[in-house]
Amino acid sequence: MAELLLELFSEEIPARMQARAADELARFLGDALKDAGLDFETVRSFVTPRRLTFVIDGLPKGAPDAAIQGFLKSAGLKSIKQAEVQQDKKGAFYLARIERSGRATEEVVAAIVPAIVASFPWPKSMRWGNGTLRWVRPLHSVLCLFDGKVVPFEIDGIATGNETRGHRFMAPKPFAVKNFADYAERLRKAYVILDAGERAKLILEGARALAKKAKLDLVEDEALLAENAGLTEWPVALIGAFDERFLEVPAEVLSTSMKAHQKCFSLKRGESLANRFILIANLQAEDGGKSIVAGNERVIAARLSDAKFFYDQDRDIGLETWVPKLKDVVFHEKLGTQYDRVHRVWPLARELAPLVGADPDLAERAAIVAKADLVSGMVGEFPELQGVMGRYYALDQQEDPQVADAIAAHYKPVGPSDEVPREPIAIAVALADKLDMLVGFWAINEKPTGSKDPYALRRAALGVIRIVLENQRRIRLLPILISQMRQWEKKGALIVSPNSIEVMSPDLADAKARSLRTFLHDRLRVHLRDRGARHDWVEAVMSVDDSQDDLVLNVKLVTAFERFLQTDDGSNLLIGTKRANNILRIEGEPDAANQLPDPKLFEQVEEKALAKAVDETEHAAEAAIAKEDFEGAMVAMAKLRAPVDAFFDNVTVNTDDPKLRMNRLRLLNRIRATTLTVADFSKIEG
Repeated sequence: MAELLLELFSEEIPARMQARAADELARFLGDALKDAGLDFETVRSFVTPRRLTFVIDGLPKGAPDAAIQGFLKSAGLKSIKQAEVQQDKKGAFYLARIERSGRATEEVVAAIVPAIVASFPWPKSMRWGNGTLRWVRPLHSVLCLFDGKVVPFEIDGIATGNETRGHRFMAPKPFAVKNFADYAERLRKAYVILDAGERAKLILEGARALAKKAKLDLVEDEALLAENAGLTEWPVALIGAFDERFLEVPAEVLSTSMKAHQKCFSLKRGESLANRFILIANLQAEDGGKSIVAGNERVIAARLSDAKFFYDQDRDIGLETWVPKLKDVVFHEKLGTQYDRVHRVWPLARELAPLVGADPDLAERAAIVAKADLVSGMVGEFPELQGVMGRYYALDQQEDPQVADAIAAHYKPVGPSDEVPREPIAIAVALADKLDMLVGFWAINEKPTGSKDPYALRRAALGVIRIVLENQRRIRLLPILISQMRQWEKKGALIVSPNSIEVMSPDLADAKARSLRTFLHDRLRVHLRDRGARHDWVEAVMSVDDSQDDLVLNVKLVTAFERFLQTDDGSNLLIGTKRANNILRIEGEPDAANQLPDPKLFEQVEEKALAKAVDETEHAAEAAIAKEDFEGAMVAMAKLRAPVDAFFDNVTVNTDDPKLRMNRLRLLNRIRATTLTVADFSKIEG
């Protein structure tokens, strides 16, 4: 077995594209080798700004067995002994009487690599010179070694070889390598750290050390760390400073400006931003980095001057002035402008306010000005500061602090690990904003499909779910969804696809609202599974009552059911219930579900005891659920275990007497009906 080493050496690859390209190219290579009948042990990928490197271990030499079998089949031979072995400059190959040759591993590699490179889908690519290849940046060389020997082929006129290059400035001369171990070792001596994870670790350690030496704290940023690892082959952390007068500008502005323009890390002194920063150089400078630091300080001073200008200019204008200008900011062609959204969101925020414990007037005010900073100079320069700047401008013009905080928080949660709004005003505005978005796109039939979700509606739905659950807010969603959908109906904006079930409904707005509620329920299922709940347990509870749109109640019932199934009573009742369901399914008697069992036909004490238990359990469980005492409902269910066990131990369901048999099937159906009070046990796997 041998090693394949492949390096595609080019001009600098954008950092944001590196990791995905390395992973996908590795997958394409692995799949192509498997399709060619070549087995291997592992595919490893590495990426630096100027190279994509792949190491495939455990490849067979010569023609592998799978390739031989394919060759025999295509040649019509029964045994490899019927083929001849011949040699040429490319190595050994098999020859059948029809003279169709098998391909050795290096020949397969020589065929698949150029094809993969030529067809690889970069987000953005380019051509250069007179070539036809489209690649992310001009490709300079291709290193390809199999078992230490060059695999000969060309990519757009670039012939393969055994040479690579080190650091662009500190070790630019080409050098030959023998294998991956030699390659990695010689690259390190040439000031190239091949592994991106190692570069990130060195950057973080260097930045922390400089911060500690300056008695400051590093503002850690994983995305910025990964980006710097993608910009450097030999990272060196350096520390610089900027004028203290810029500290008058909000810390988020300074950090964002330094990050966006110079990829620098911010530093803090206590809770406040310090007038220092960490930059990551791509070389070990002879002067210790003084010139690099000085150059970055000049650029940062200019950028922070721009930021201060935007900030001062914005403060002179104010939020009220910006709201009408939102008419020029299109949200969606069919859903209008951000100004239109404001006029939909503020009434909804006011409606939601009492439900979440918020002041309606403050919720309305916050919703009116929440999007105003979208037309500010600062957000125009740094869109990621939307909401953040609105808060600063609101405080500057003496808005209620709750209103200001709601402006910043109403976009949250942005990601799965992001905090949700916690204050009532912010909760009302955040929910109104996300519900308006969901209802609007549902109205025009722009729903997520498969893996496509261009308007991030799954994220918006998860935001609604997390805000409601993590703040334990009791909200009936369906009436709100129907009310909002009717507003779109009045505008004549509702759109359905011809094959949609919604088009069959006499009340289209109601049908669309229920469809959206189903979507929210589906996202709740995903959310609960992501938190560790078993998918079948979640489905067992949520499939019973699809009309339950109080998310908090749904989760409480799922939680209680999970605990119940982990008790002896719960697990044993599950066994008995599934046994009852199986018998009913096998017997296929629909009448068993249509009538109650006749007490006069009970012959055994176990039948009578079970009939009494299911009646009492059903009433007790329903009463407990009505009072939202879900633990009590499970306690009631637990009382079914003993009579169910006794029934199956002592009663024969499939008796010769047809009347007794049907009556006992009806009794089994009562077990199923009673357990359906809390969950559909048939949904549970195993």
